[in-house]
Amino acid sequence: MTRMTFQQAVVAAIAEEMRRDRDVFVMGEDIGRFGGPLRSNAGLWEEFGAEGRVIDTPISESTFVGVGVGAAMQGKRPVVDLMFLEFLALVMQQFLDAGAMHYYSGGTQRVPLVVRAKYGVGPFHGHAYDHHSWLMNMPGVKIVAPSNPVDARGLMLAAIRDDNPVLFLEHMALYHAGRAEIADGDDTVVPLGQAAVARPGDDLTIVASALMVKRSLAAAETLAQQGISAEVIDLRTIAPLDEATILASVEKTGRLLTVSEAVARGSSVNDVIALVAERAFASLKTPVGRLAPPVMPTPFARELEGRYLPDAGRIADKAVRMLNA
Repeated sequence: MTRMTFQQAVVAAIAEEMRRDRDVFVMGEDIGRFGGPLRSNAGLWEEFGAEGRVIDTPISESTFVGVGVGAAMQGKRPVVDLMFLEFLALVMQQFLDAGAMHYYSGGTQRVPLVVRAKYGVGPFHGHAYDHHSWLMNMPGVKIVAPSNPVDARGLMLAAIRDDNPVLFLEHMALYHAGRAEIADGDDTVVPLGQAAVARPGDDLTIVASALMVKRSLAAAETLAQQGISAEVIDLRTIAPLDEATILASVEKTGRLLTVSEAVARGSSVNDVIALVAERAFASLKTPVGRLAPPVMPTPFARELEGRYLPDAGRIADKAVRMLNA
């Protein structure tokens, strides 16, 4: 067993896939000898650089993600480091074409591309924007958001092996915070599109991803001290959505609270709310609750950052209000 951080687990998964399949390669800005931003590619240059499978690119996100799309269409499995999610606007056309290519080609073309992006309010201060919801309107694109090192490793294995373009989100507040035991040589893949019940409960369903899972679990501990049993669903994959797990939980608890780091307007968790409204409305005992940042730029000042994001206290308070409604 090896204790790994989120960052180490992701890099270990990429290295395992590069050893297993020579069609897997990585590229992005500063990923060579520098090791990538926040050590996101640490050690890959030393092991695979001489083979030409670690490619340091110029500062042109649209170009190197476009190269990734083309390489994937030619049978390679590129893992592209976009650096930060706030650069997503620079590569929207590339995702649009990659996601639709299977349809455009009448089912003959596949695009096994992984684009990694760091994001989120955290200790590194800056580049925090969470724009993943923009891709919800692009058919064929998958979105992955792990909340812990074990899932980060298993989901990266699945993402690289998938034949569709995948946006792999890496939250900076989770990146180097805490370690988890991962079995040496473990090849366990976490299937895309499969949520996890992070904590079972009977009174309320809380649906979240990434950092918001950690905060929701902390809130559930507080609620338990008040005799409230909250079930926490870790989406893990935002697209495609695990509808069955969400519906089963809400049908059991009768209450739904969504917690998001993406701004409320147009957020991906609004699809969760729509799903429940359409297919489990009769099970609801109270109106659906939603916690998300206001529709404004992510603040830079530390005090404002703290007020911007839902925290464990606000999640617990909202849950209590829903139970007392």
